Amino acid sequence: MAGFDLILFDCDGVLVDSEIIAAKVESKLLTEAGYPISVEEMGERFAGMTWKNILLAIEKEVEIPLSASLIDKSEKLLDDRLAREVKMIAGVPYALSRLPGPRCICSNSSSARLDMMLKKVGLKDAFGPHVYSAKDLGPERVKPKPDIYLHGAAQFNVRPETCVVVEDSVHGVTAARAAGMRVVGFTGASHTYPSHADRLTDAGAETVIARMMDLPAVIAAMAEWEGAL
Repeated sequence: MAGFDLILFDCDGVLVDSEIIAAKVESKLLTEAGYPISVEEMGERFAGMTWKNILLAIEKEVEIPLSASLIDKSEKLLDDRLAREVKMIAGVPYALSRLPGPRCICSNSSSARLDMMLKKVGLKDAFGPHVYSAKDLGPERVKPKPDIYLHGAAQFNVRPETCVVVEDSVHGVTAARAAGMRVVGFTGASHTYPSHADRLTDAGAETVIARMMDLPAVIAAMAEWEGAL
């Protein structure tokens, strides 16, 4: 393989440091609703999941009806905080400037939220129209299902095995691997936790980095090594 045909980026926790903000908002709401959970535990257990699926998972665990009252409340609170506080992950401009070929974003966040965050941190032009939300495919097609990554590859008419994904969550790595793509795990955002790298590796990440500035060299090395899937 001379190189990858497409690089697919998750957004939250990879390009923008938003997962920590979501964890703070969501842990507060859950604790107030009778399910005490720390910010750190939110990041470890639920990073990469939609708020709806987080609530459904907790409802299966405990007999507390959460989704009816919290499903919309979090979205408004989180959008307000992201609009004020979200920042770009350090090293992203450097990495993007040194990665050849096409790229896109494949995220569980809504299209409106992605647009807002990318504009705020100055990354909108770096991806142009190639920003895809799994929610636009349908509520049952979000990560850890592979649909959004397969959709991204289809937009460029490339085969999944010629793609590499950059992901920070177990659910995202699971989705990318199910799509038949190679994966670089990323642990450089503020929501990282002690076993983060190990869990990404266990989920199928080929290698894990903590600095976005290391991404171009790692992807170049992976392209030389075809012992992938």
